[in-house]
Amino acid sequence: MEWRFCLTRRKRLDLSSALARGEFVPYFQPLVDLRTGELRGCEVLARWVHPTRGIVLPDDFIPYAEESGIIAALSECVLSKAFEACATLNQTFVLSVNISPIQFRDPILSKRLSELSTRHRFPLDRVKVEITESTLLTNLADAQSISTQLKLLGVKLSLDDFGTGYSSLAHLQALPFDEIKIDRSFVSSMCCRRESMKIVAAVIGLGRSLGLTTVAEGIEESAQADMLRCLGCEVGQGWFYGRPVPIEELQAMLALSRPSSHRVGHTKQVPKQRITSFLEALPAARHAQLQAIYDGSPVGLCFVDRELRYVSVNQRHAQMNGAPAEAHLGRTVREMVPEPFYEKVVPYLTRALGGEAIHGVELERRDHIKGVKCATILSTYQPAQDENGEVIGVSVTVVDISDRKAAERALAESEDHFRHMVQLNPQIPYTMDPNGLILDMSPRWAELTGLTFEETCGRGWLRTVHPEDATTLVSKCLAAIKAAVQIDVEFRVLGRDKLWHWMRSRAAPRMDRDGAIIKWYGSVELIDDQKQAQEQLWASQLRLQTIIDTLPVGVVIAEAPSGRIIGRNQKAEAILQQDPLHFEQIGDYSRRVAYHRDGRRLESDDFPLAKAILRGQITDAEHVYYTFGDDVGKWLSLSGAPLKDRDGKIVGAVATIQELNGETSHLI
Repeated sequence: MEWRFCLTRRKRLDLSSALARGEFVPYFQPLVDLRTGELRGCEVLARWVHPTRGIVLPDDFIPYAEESGIIAALSECVLSKAFEACATLNQTFVLSVNISPIQFRDPILSKRLSELSTRHRFPLDRVKVEITESTLLTNLADAQSISTQLKLLGVKLSLDDFGTGYSSLAHLQALPFDEIKIDRSFVSSMCCRRESMKIVAAVIGLGRSLGLTTVAEGIEESAQADMLRCLGCEVGQGWFYGRPVPIEELQAMLALSRPSSHRVGHTKQVPKQRITSFLEALPAARHAQLQAIYDGSPVGLCFVDRELRYVSVNQRHAQMNGAPAEAHLGRTVREMVPEPFYEKVVPYLTRALGGEAIHGVELERRDHIKGVKCATILSTYQPAQDENGEVIGVSVTVVDISDRKAAERALAESEDHFRHMVQLNPQIPYTMDPNGLILDMSPRWAELTGLTFEETCGRGWLRTVHPEDATTLVSKCLAAIKAAVQIDVEFRVLGRDKLWHWMRSRAAPRMDRDGAIIKWYGSVELIDDQKQAQEQLWASQLRLQTIIDTLPVGVVIAEAPSGRIIGRNQKAEAILQQDPLHFEQIGDYSRRVAYHRDGRRLESDDFPLAKAILRGQITDAEHVYYTFGDDVGKWLSLSGAPLKDRDGKIVGAVATIQELNGETSHLI
């Protein structure tokens, strides 16, 4: 049991005697990776094991130790025991130690630490010194000198209790910090006070911008850990992960399993509207990327507020309405959209303002771009919510599918293509023997259907299939198994909620050297249920994020000036099939053969990514024939836009890819 008591002047003399008797000892509190639950290290906390009063906390003896001039010896005693206890631990294990303001003015502080390190064989690159802002107020020049000495020894520096002092930003700029610690006062109230959550998000964003690790102190419940993880905080500390323990309990504490915060047994559920996205804490570079995608997309995009006034609109959407983008801003949908079409879209906008996400709405309207009387458009209406769960507007995505609809009618294909483009739910993996009997199925199948593993194995899973689909499903699967080709089927299953759900199952055979099937590997995924918005963003970021989630186009991002591909979405990979997109420079682009409409082959500099990087241009959508070998390919629509930093320098480019007909064909 820990006792707090006030020392009198007479009892201050006890400090020297206690130090001589070795009564000051280290306690260790875990520092945990919020994403993985792995132990990063421990903070070393001083405790006085008093012979009659038990454990005395630092606040009751550190000020008197500083006053009496023994703080350096006391700290050296505690650190010596901590270094000795942890010398043989994993090489990635870090000790975080507090240094008082008086110690940080000691010109031989670095020498003291170096001697302790040598004596106990504990490397200083595994030591992190925590400094409070009050330490730096008296003499910043001395602090800079001592900080430099510590950094030369490999010691990392942490700014403790960030946000509670007077000149945090100046200190971050003046001293070589590696880490900032978010004060517990903000963490403890972030789940119930909007202002605290915003401050925490801002501190994490500042840390990311400066390349600093962020550590949150005072985590006492799972709701706080979950919110910090979603905001992008890296390390957590507090009673939720463990209280400080003495050396005798250190090994037991190290052996504890600490799952990531989203798996830890919750004592309190975080409300959906308070799960905040890490984009709240990201620097402006991500915002610039999303803005470039928004502006350069060949898909019509806009955002309207609760009064159905245009807040933002891209050029493609403006062209569909037959007016400049600037003319839309501040005006209502009724003012900008012709009356017959307005009456069609307003019910969907109203439903979205009520919180409903609406996908795959097909409408007929006049096409101002092509100059034709009527066009078929596919639209999505996604409500945008603030951190309190209130709908602040609607993100609208509009795609002209006139050509696609004509091709679908000619080929008598179903109209499920849009649902396939927006499949967002997790997959359910499974394995089958060579004859198609289920050997293993993810537990998610039981969650969905209510069937146990034993009931699912073999052909037991068929009992959940809709009677109208069963015969065709079995026939297609047996035919694919006989021909040893990939399985790709759609069917309905009865869920434990007593509703029929559309599923898509895909599987491929694994064969031995002789071509005999060893096993089938596949997955089942829901195709009728869309992922709901769980992470809330600031209003401007939220508009862009919902657009990315609903874009029915492929997106590829490259860095400048090399042109190396650094990112793409799954839609891009699906459109380009086997193309791995592993290009290291612009000159590699022409390795994938593509042709202009007039039959000329695209050189590397002709691809939209290259134009955007080399010329800084936002390119218009261009139709090209993209081949996959043997003159087989498909028609794609490509466009690109440069990514610029705050100074206008091109730091990369983004390209959007849209498949025009969904069918592989030959170049004519």
